[in-house]
Amino acid sequence: MKAILVLLAIATLWTAAGSPVLAQAPSALPVRGLYLGAPKPGEVPLVVGFIRDALPREGVNTLVMEFDYRYQYTSHPEVMDADALSTSDVKAIVAACHAAGVRLIPLINLLGHQSWAAQTFGLLRAHPEFDETPGKYSDNKGIYCRSYCPLNPDLHKVVFDLIDELAAVCEADAVHVGMDEVFILADADCPRCGTRNRAELFAQEVRTLHDHLAASHREMWMWGDRLLDGTVTGAGEWEGSQNGTAWAINMVPRDIVICDWHYESAPPTAAYFAVQGFRVVYAPWRKTDVALAELDQVRSVRAHPDAVTAPRMLGMLETTWGSATDFIRAYNGDTSVPTSSGEAAATFKALFAEIRGKAVGRVSSRLAVRSRKSGARCDVPDARCQENSP
Repeated sequence: MKAILVLLAIATLWTAAGSPVLAQAPSALPVRGLYLGAPKPGEVPLVVGFIRDALPREGVNTLVMEFDYRYQYTSHPEVMDADALSTSDVKAIVAACHAAGVRLIPLINLLGHQSWAAQTFGLLRAHPEFDETPGKYSDNKGIYCRSYCPLNPDLHKVVFDLIDELAAVCEADAVHVGMDEVFILADADCPRCGTRNRAELFAQEVRTLHDHLAASHREMWMWGDRLLDGTVTGAGEWEGSQNGTAWAINMVPRDIVICDWHYESAPPTAAYFAVQGFRVVYAPWRKTDVALAELDQVRSVRAHPDAVTAPRMLGMLETTWGSATDFIRAYNGDTSVPTSSGEAAATFKALFAEIRGKAVGRVSSRLAVRSRKSGARCDVPDARCQENSP
């Protein structure tokens, strides 16, 4: 694996530098995406207007919206948040996406991200028996986020109901299942998971979710960090895995779309996923130079005459990691929003201006830079936000 990644990194940097092999013009990106968190009920009109007006103007064709438990589930109402969206709220978002020509992909965090700080989220709040570490970590102290136990025999009946209901109300042909930053897995005190290999256990849950979605002809999207060796790639323990899950990449279906998120630098890991047989999108956040470097890598690979690997580089998914309203306000010029929302909006505008206006056939000489650990990633306690130590 290390040899493959080293060769891949060299190849990616060489092609980005302008190899004659890349004389062909890259085709339009199949995925030109934006991630937003689901709004609160009173914020729906603002989000609907943004979808209808701004997304077509920017050239966005895919919206990944994180709902988690912010929907009024009828199959399991016990898990929903107090400020959950109604069916009519979600249908307004769906209609806006249809009008804008945007594919809506709902996201529900599965396996990990079942808590934030002292708050335990809907699934484990309502079903503490599904917790991987029940009775441990009072008030969630000493951990990043809770996980559910993927081997609990009653778990998937509930999870599958939530997936199906969310996909149906969103009229979605794909579901993003999260699965990033899973640090609690195969806990030593879990009677079902404690002795299991983490890579095998992670891969088993990926396959379980994939097979359920495939049965209804829906595509599965997920974050890619747990499938990257954080030491070999230099991605570290957040953007990569250092807790034994990376080998799972060899045990999961290849028709999953991987969202390869990197916020501080642009390592050539998306190309690695493509070589491994996955379709992949790069997912930047709030640094414009990183987003553009990732776009360059996508374009350089897509311009290559290799008809097998090149089409797997699907495009870009700009993330926001704050409230949707703060991001939209920043996009509209409001400077009073949190710094991260302003930076994400600026990155979004610059990235999509480049996607829309890049000269056909030009291959940038911008090189990907070496991955390093990040500092603060969010100004607000949203999912996937934490402080990293340098």
